[in-house]
Amino acid sequence: MKIEITEKKENLLQERTEVRFTVDHTGEATPTRNAVIDGISKMMKAKKGTVVINNIDTQYGRGISKGYVKVYVSKEAALKYEREYLLKRSGISKDAEAPAAEEAPAAPVETAVEEAPKEE
Repeated sequence: MKIEITEKKENLLQERTEVRFTVDHTGEATPTRNAVIDGISKMMKAKKGTVVINNIDTQYGRGISKGYVKVYVSKEAALKYEREYLLKRSGISKDAEAPAAEEAPAAPVETAVEEAPKEE
């Protein structure tokens, strides 16, 4: 798998770099999102939690895929600007909000059992 960056654009307003890329995977399967994130993060010298894949399109029968990735300055910027389903696909979670939801104790469930009257 060989990744080549075809276009790079700085977007200072949304704290990110927008990258268009081409992946040559001739003779191999289409690369997974995680493999592409690893490759792009190494090329851009960014942390994995700041890279969000928007799309990857494979050309039929050629072994070449083209895609669009957004590399954010920080994870907080990615959480602020990016849509939730894209964050989930890219493996970025909202760590700050998850524990708050889990800390709320569940109300104990009480079951009442009625006793049948004794017959004499």
